[in-house]
Amino acid sequence: MSSQPWQTLPDRMALLRRRNLLAAGVRAFFTARGYMEVETPYAVPAPGEEVHLRARPAGDRWLNTSPEFSMKKLLAGGSGPIFQLARVWREEPWSETHAPEFTMLEWYDLHADMGALMGETFALLQALLPPEVSCRGIATRLDEPEFLTVAEAFARYVGADVLGTAGDAPALAAQAGAKLREGEDWEDLFFRLMLERVEPYLGRERATFLTHWPAAQAALARRAPEDARVAERFELYVCGIELANAFVELTDTEEQRARFEEDRARRHALYGEDWALDEDFLAAVGELPACAGIALGFDRLAMLATGARRIADVLWLPER
Repeated sequence: MSSQPWQTLPDRMALLRRRNLLAAGVRAFFTARGYMEVETPYAVPAPGEEVHLRARPAGDRWLNTSPEFSMKKLLAGGSGPIFQLARVWREEPWSETHAPEFTMLEWYDLHADMGALMGETFALLQALLPPEVSCRGIATRLDEPEFLTVAEAFARYVGADVLGTAGDAPALAAQAGAKLREGEDWEDLFFRLMLERVEPYLGRERATFLTHWPAAQAALARRAPEDARVAERFELYVCGIELANAFVELTDTEEQRARFEEDRARRHALYGEDWALDEDFLAAVGELPACAGIALGFDRLAMLATGARRIADVLWLPER
């Protein structure tokens, strides 16, 4: 008979002690930089608006998939720079790097651009982790990161012009030498190619910041002023693991509403009706100061710090 999670605790205590030190280090890092730690509700009226979002109901509310909406309301109210270690839920299957209930580190800085936020994110890693980390058989140096746009990544690893083919699935498939699957649209193909051909090369010897995503893949990010085809979004990969996702935040209520309505229409066509649009959040978007924010998987950070192979090994009670 297999052991229960509490019965494996003695074997995992060294990893969990390191997890606690990480949490203390996070708080010290942000407090020293003038951030305020906040707490926001876990049960919310709307857990997000991503097309494929699978949220867990909680009575007449939903367990949040990110504290983003709530934290932006605080920013609009005048909180100043804030951070949170939040519990979040995403109804996706267990894997070695994902748990349906996990801890997210999220923070927002005022007047930061992508460069400043990437610099702060990397400074956080260097403050918390050794100069080289090894996880799941991949070693990554934390000295000088790689910066790569999504367009550059697709040109290098897929052989396709991802921006030139935007919205045209057959064109992207032809350039990539991929067979378009039945019912597969451009966005579906984009993410399949990302998963199969791009991500395996990211964050290996060096950490990789993957920047400037197609605007359609960044519903809450501002469009880049130099190229409206892309949004000011980046993801960070370390040891081949996607660790963080960041935006320079959109502050235009009407553009945000239009993006949400487009995503909601697609999500409802695929999965049926779900939650009402969070009008309070949309009102807050128009009051946001210029800011940038990032969500970082804290449990994955603990994997990097400890070399754990499975996310369950760095969770106190990994119930399945």
